[in-house]
Amino acid sequence: MTMSAEVSMIHPLGPTTVEDWLLEDQPGDGSRLELILGYLYMTPLPTGSHQHAAFRLARALDQAVAASDRAELHVLPGVGVRLSTAFRTGVIPDVVVVDVDVHHTSFSPENVLLAVEVWSPGNSREERDTKIAAYAGARVPYLWIVELPDGQPAQFWGYRLGETGYRQEVYAAAGETVTAPAPVAVDVPTAVLR
Repeated sequence: MTMSAEVSMIHPLGPTTVEDWLLEDQPGDGSRLELILGYLYMTPLPTGSHQHAAFRLARALDQAVAASDRAELHVLPGVGVRLSTAFRTGVIPDVVVVDVDVHHTSFSPENVLLAVEVWSPGNSREERDTKIAAYAGARVPYLWIVELPDGQPAQFWGYRLGETGYRQEVYAAAGETVTAPAPVAVDVPTAVLR
């Protein structure tokens, strides 16, 4: 499955720039203020199950990075990524792997090697598609998507960036362990994401 990096411009860009977004105070309750095509979006406070899945993924990534002896790589939860100045998009993925010093409040997409999004029911299809297209447009090499359907195992998608967008390399929906596309070798036991 290939996802296009094209962003549909049905309506004009919103008035908020990436620089404006960076100056905004993030909510104190754990919800996240993101910028999509120039419009500020408040994502709701992540649920416990959302945070649990993100933590497990971050832990698996951190262990894989440590085992790889790649000291330039760092796993970070919930940091700002300035995806596109032109398209006025800045997001806060659940987890990222970066290849620069961690002492920043936001990161350039050139330094993000992997972004992880755990979708919540509040994330609309349009928001999801726009974020995926923005990651592809910013040339983030790897993307993981997780959904947590009620009463079912976690669903996990692993993508690698190709010439025209993301290509799905891994899908899991029955609690299996998968080797996910990433800057280092990493096995993801999807059963523990629940």
